[in-house]
Order: sequence, then structure tokens, then C-alpha cells
Amino acid sequence: MSCLPAPALCASPLPGHILPESRDDVAELLLHGELSAVFQPILWMREGALLGYEGLIRGPQDSPLRAPDRLFQAARACGLDIPLEHRCCRVVIRRFAALGLPGRLFLNISPMALLRVADGALDLAALLAESGLEPARLVIEITEQNHGGCWADLIPIATRLRAQGVQFAIDDLGSGFSNLGRWLDLRPEFIKTDKVFTTGIQDDLLRQQVLRSVCDIATVAGVVVVAEGVETLDELACVADLGVACAQGYYIDRPAADPVRTCWSGLIASLAERRHADTRGGLESDPAHDGTEGRALRLLRRVPCVSPTLPNEAVFDLFRLHPELHTIPVVDEDVPVGVLTRASLIERFSLPYQRELYGPKPCRQFMDVAPLVVDMHTPLMTLSRWLAETEGHGLVNDFIITGQGRYLGIGTSQDLLQALNRLQLRAAQHANPLTQLPGNVPIDRQVQRCLADGQACVVCYADLDHFKPFNDVFGYHCGDDVIQLLGRVLSAHIDAGLDFLGHIGGDDFILLFRSPDWQMRCKAMLDAFSLGMARLLDETGRSAAGSYEAEDRQGQRRCYDPPTLSLGAVSVEPGVYQSRHQVAQAASEAKAQAKKQSGPCLYVERRQPKPLFASRSATQAA
Repeated sequence: MSCLPAPALCASPLPGHILPESRDDVAELLLHGELSAVFQPILWMREGALLGYEGLIRGPQDSPLRAPDRLFQAARACGLDIPLEHRCCRVVIRRFAALGLPGRLFLNISPMALLRVADGALDLAALLAESGLEPARLVIEITEQNHGGCWADLIPIATRLRAQGVQFAIDDLGSGFSNLGRWLDLRPEFIKTDKVFTTGIQDDLLRQQVLRSVCDIATVAGVVVVAEGVETLDELACVADLGVACAQGYYIDRPAADPVRTCWSGLIASLAERRHADTRGGLESDPAHDGTEGRALRLLRRVPCVSPTLPNEAVFDLFRLHPELHTIPVVDEDVPVGVLTRASLIERFSLPYQRELYGPKPCRQFMDVAPLVVDMHTPLMTLSRWLAETEGHGLVNDFIITGQGRYLGIGTSQDLLQALNRLQLRAAQHANPLTQLPGNVPIDRQVQRCLADGQACVVCYADLDHFKPFNDVFGYHCGDDVIQLLGRVLSAHIDAGLDFLGHIGGDDFILLFRSPDWQMRCKAMLDAFSLGMARLLDETGRSAAGSYEAEDRQGQRRCYDPPTLSLGAVSVEPGVYQSRHQVAQAASEAKAQAKKQSGPCLYVERRQPKPLFASRSATQAA
């Protein structure tokens, strides 16, 4: 959402009744009139954590140039657009620093104005130093203004600024010159999608597909996507389901001279409740999959629909022209009111005189007035249950798919069965065969999703002490029993609605906690595993306190105690870790510290890497 409007079609000044009388008066107002900055928050959607603020400009109070579009149109007419942009940069940066706002500052600069930064017209490094603002907290948004043919010249400038820590965003992707080619050239850290894709996205399949494709590319490029123009909860929930990490818009907060800095817990709670309601009872609620993977929308087929007033003869002709069709929906003003089936119509017309009598009649006479109608967000498991349980329907019938109550298309039972089979097969491929818990692929996806969404969590690495010698002495059958015991213990002490448990392999497990009482849960796991291990040893005829001899890794005989559980935990805060590999390394180091202790142990790593946008003052305070 740029504070710099799209270029005017011509350089003529605004109508005389809007601007001061003389060109000199306009220039004086632009160069020396009071400008003020306002800031609009940008949020990581999962937790409501703040990514930063976009700095926007406002013209002199009580002036016709108060609105930014008029301000910059007047500047272009006077040939002062670049000096005005540089002045706006100074105002925004200084005000951002003076307010002590947290997070990153997204600063709008046109390509031509950025070129002049390299010429020394604006000393950006000196301005940041004077304001006490770390370069790593600045994100330059490349706007639509006056790019001309200068794009290639921006790349070396961006490279130099990036070496100082400055990051880049392409503003309004999908409008003007903000296209995929610019993305390839600049390789920005952030992509801000144009609000045209956000407006009404919950009801528009094409908008959803475009935004999903942007997110897929962003994942490969390691780019954070920000959806601009979010104005309703429906839009917020939809872009979150599509995999967008961050959002900005009036629904979150309007631009303000002194913006709020607290967490948006109420908004995120509303979003979480909305998404929980959408996914309740669904096999596909695994957030590693996109928002349509296990929903009725995935089955959508576009087929002709007819009005209830269309003659039966015309419907029969449609079936004849489309031999692949078995069902034709009857729709009245976008609302499905019934269905006509090929078999039913042929059966009726096969009776004597029925075609002659009823062929010219409206098709509403022959339609099924109680078809199965499902919303596009309906989980596939729920849909299959409905088909099996609804009297008069079955797995041989088609069904109508709607969005916000409006007709979209139909789904077939055959497609439903194939989709369910794919989901089950995928789940089996990604599950550990011994415990049936999610394996490495879903674990990686879950961690990566938390990082992309800026979602705070605690990652805990669970490992058994002295498991290898125990397995060598008692055999792999008993070793498998121990691993399955551990899987059951960990599963029993997590909150299935908030936490995630995965099985890496062997005696290694990963937990992602969002439960606030996670430490209490970990201690319960340690106690429960020790008790379970004692019972298991009793079943083998050995005392839980008894030791046994086995070879160590150097081939030397030594005494071992029964396996105990070690847990190494690390807190993952938004903006601290860059990749799942860094998270895995930190969790492994915490686990190694836990295993150095004798007996069951929970080790919590208290040290944190420096956040990406930590301010200078925060660093000094630490």
C-alpha cells in the first residue's frame, strides 16, 4: 500500500481551485510545508506478532495537498517529485525512530528516487545513523513511480544497500510494472501483493489460485509474502489458509500518527476460531497442506447448469450433446434449486407419450428438489460421511458445490473416492511405520510453516538414553516396544489442538509446543515414560532398577541402566530463525545438553540468537 500514487497521465497541474495560485507557492509548500508521517502495522498472521510498519506520508494540515495523491501529482507538475520523495524519506525515518516503534520500517521509494540516493541526493546511511536505526530494520519498497527504463540500474544500488543490511520489497505485485521479471532481477526479501487480489478473495477461485501460486514461488525463493488491502475477517482467513505469511489492511489497523504497538490478540483469536471451525473434523486439517487439498473445492467440475424454466426437451438435448454428463444442476439466480439426472429423464421419456406431453414443460417438474449441496470448504471426510448417511443419495450420485451459497459446479463420487485415497496414501507415505506418527516430511513442513507465519512455538527434541545397548541386549522386538511406549507417552501428554508430534526415526522424536503449560507437560512425559519403562521391564522378568552389561561404542563391556528420557527444548520466536535447519540444529544442541545429565532430564535452552530486526537500543539493553 504505497504512499506514492501511480504516475499521472500528464504533468499538468491540478485544477486551479485545488492548488495555491502560483507555481512558486506550490513549490514553497512542497519543499518547506509541514509533512507528517503515519504508520500502518504489518502482522505475522498466525500469532499476531508484529513484522513492522509501513511508513506513509501526509501533506500539510488543512491544505489541498493533504492527500498524498494530490501532493505527488502537484510535485510532478512542478518537477519536484524526486526532492519531495527524499524529503518524505527523512520525515518517515526520523518519526519512526522518534516514536521508538518496534519491528521493521517499510519505506516507499520510487526507482528514480532510489537512483538519486546513489548520486548522494539522499544519504540514506547517514540518515539511519543519525536516527539510531539499524539498517537491518529498513525495508525499501520499490513503488510504481517513474521507473522509466532505469530498472537495470537499480540492481547494483540494491546490492550495495543490501550489503549494509537493508532489505527490499516489491510493492503491489500484480499491478503496473511490479511483475515476475522484476522479482527475478531484484530477488527481494518481501513481496507485497496488490489489494486487487485480496478484495473478495474468499469468494473468487481465480484470485485464490493466483495468490496460491505467488506463495508457491515465494516458498522456493525464501521470500515472505504480505497481502495488502485486507479489510474483512473473511479475507484475512482466506489469505492465511492459502499460505500467506503476513497481512496489512484496515481490518488489522488504519494508518495512524502514533500507531498501537500491542499484540492483536483479539483479531488472531477471531482468525483462529474461524479457521478451527473450518477445519473441525477434517482429515485434511494438517496445516502442512494448502487450504483446498482436502476440501470439496478440490473436486469442482464446471458443467452447464439450466434455469428451472428451461423446457425438458432442451435439457434432454444438453445430455445428448454432452454424453459425459450424468447430472445437470438447476440454478435460479445463482442459487441451486435442484438437479436433473440423465437416467431419470431418459426413464420418464421412455414411457408412452411422456416426451410429447412433458417435453415443452419447464424442467422444474422433473428435477430432484433435494440434491446434496455442499460448501466448497467442506472437508472430504465430512462429505463422504454425508453421502453415505443421507437417504436418497449415495456414492453413485453427484453433488452440487457452492461458494457463499452461490453455484460453482458439481463434484462426482468417483473424484471423491480418488481424492480420499490420495490423502490416505500421502499420510501413509509420510508417517513412521512403527508409530504411525508424522515423519520427516511433515515435521519439516510444520517447522517451516511456523517460521513462514511468524508463529511462536517451543521445539522439543525427545531422545532416549542408552537405547542402543538396550536394543542390542534385549533384541529389536523389545526395542520396538520401547519406541512405541515413548510414542504413546508423548502423544498422551500433548494438546492435539495446539501441539504437534513427529517421529524422526529410531528413538528420536520432535514436539512443537504451542501449549502455554508445555514445561509441565514435559515433566509429565518424563515421569510417565519412567513408569512405563518399569512395567515393560517387569514383563521381561527384569527389575526396573537392575542394570545390565553391554558393549559401548568402543567395544568395551560396561554396565548400563535402563533407558531414560531426555528432552531438549528451544523457544522459537518470530524473526529469530531463518530456516528449519537452524531450528533443528538448536534443538539438537539442547538435546545434547539434556543427555549430559544423569537420568530423566528436561533441558531448556535460554539463550536466543539475535532477532533479525532487533533495535540498537534493545541490543544494548540485553
